[in-house]
Amino acid sequence: MKHLKFDNQFVEQLPADGITDTYPRQVLGACFSWVKPKQMQAPAMVSYSKEAAVLLDLTEKDCQSELFTQIFSGNQQMEGMQPYATSYGGHQFGNWAGQLGDGRAINLGEIINKRGERWAVQLKGAGPTPYSRTADGLAVLRSSVREFLCSEAMYHLGVPTTRALSLITTGEQVVRDVMYDGNPALEPGAVVCRLAPSFTRFGHFQYYAQQNVELLKKFVDYTIKTDFPQLPEPNKETYIKWFEEVCTATCDMVVEWVRVGFVHGVMNTDNMSILGLTIDYGPYGWLEPYDPNWTPNTTDKQHHRYAFGQQAQMAHWNLYQLANAIQPLIEDVERLEKVLNDYADRYDKKWLLMMTQKLGFSNVKLEEDTDLIKQLLTFFGQYETDMTLFFRRLANVSNDGDRLDINAAIKQLSPAFYSDAMPGEMKKKLEAWLEVYRQRRQQDPITAEQRTVLMNKINPKYVLRNYLAQQAIDKSEQGDHSRVNELLEVLRKPYDEQPEKEHLNQKRPEWAKQRVGCSMLSCSS
Repeated sequence: MKHLKFDNQFVEQLPADGITDTYPRQVLGACFSWVKPKQMQAPAMVSYSKEAAVLLDLTEKDCQSELFTQIFSGNQQMEGMQPYATSYGGHQFGNWAGQLGDGRAINLGEIINKRGERWAVQLKGAGPTPYSRTADGLAVLRSSVREFLCSEAMYHLGVPTTRALSLITTGEQVVRDVMYDGNPALEPGAVVCRLAPSFTRFGHFQYYAQQNVELLKKFVDYTIKTDFPQLPEPNKETYIKWFEEVCTATCDMVVEWVRVGFVHGVMNTDNMSILGLTIDYGPYGWLEPYDPNWTPNTTDKQHHRYAFGQQAQMAHWNLYQLANAIQPLIEDVERLEKVLNDYADRYDKKWLLMMTQKLGFSNVKLEEDTDLIKQLLTFFGQYETDMTLFFRRLANVSNDGDRLDINAAIKQLSPAFYSDAMPGEMKKKLEAWLEVYRQRRQQDPITAEQRTVLMNKINPKYVLRNYLAQQAIDKSEQGDHSRVNELLEVLRKPYDEQPEKEHLNQKRPEWAKQRVGCSMLSCSS
């Protein structure tokens, strides 16, 4: 591990907080504060990602060493590490929240790997920072398992995301009130090591813009030079091009969320990555019965601001807030508005292309496919349907001939429906949709075999279902991490059949319908 090469541009190029203590406070005129991770009592490895380790040129032997556990729990520092926490603000549920910052994230530094890639290394749950407010800066095993598994699951699904290198228990107990109902309890603590080319958020720019244009410009210029090196030297035209890239990346990320049925749950501007990466896996969830109004977040239970069907609009709203923040550097409202309008157009086109591919079409027929998709989603909403199972099994429905074997089709698709029996009206609607779908398939030039390959590349068989994550958490809290590692291994190949893991490809069981952790989650972590 001595070969790790640190090149900490963030702290070298940006202004530091002049106070080195970690007591909670407002930090103005600075982009970060120096901090030190808390010394943990008895760190122990739960799991690590082999693929994420490769990003830092770490071997499996490295990851299995005691030195690795000590370093990535925060107990020991390597030469070149300069731990710090960044300051940022943000809109939370539509309201400006002022200073937020890295309240329980501590950046260890930036590593340049052998391929010349820059990776910021960050510990989540390693202790307090000046931005922790009244909290302790720690994290519990429950939320850490969810973040670790989902980060890597999303990567293997092909969704832009931050990465998770390791999950380590701390040997300490942390007090949390899971549902904010006045029942705090002790839970095992843990630390996740996260990796990303950059952890910069929309909220960084918002917070600095609230202070002064000079600080904002310094941070924007740094971001462009470090994270967008393909762009020219910063000037007004470059700022516009940069904002275009941010909008494009954000749009493409949300389309991928929708493709796999992911709901972020807390799309505040401080949880939006400037690189279009899924960041901050808090109260997220996976659609099980299809419901565009579903949110996994208890805080959002009343208004459903960040529900599955609202994510594209909320990303757009967040981009508007970013545009407002950087506008003083550009002074061209019309250009910014055009870029924002282009986001909406791009999303509509990307969404339609993605949905037609899920249906196995090699080309897009705008009106015909839009209508076909809307009819299917309406059906999903009327009759509880597991979207993941339906699309995956649809690839095996044989309806390329002149007639549709409806009984065979229903048998193939029935595991995706939550009702035990199929009412006559449901069967009638499904049969009508399948017939139109069969006709549309016949118009497409690819073969049945090619269609199956296309569908199975875009429709995953395995996703991190909420109840599966909770089962892994239950075992892990008892000291048995086998389910965490089983899920990690299966989710490495989410598009493969893996017949021996068929038990992980089942719709949500009835017992999980209302259980905390399976249906709704809080921000408590």
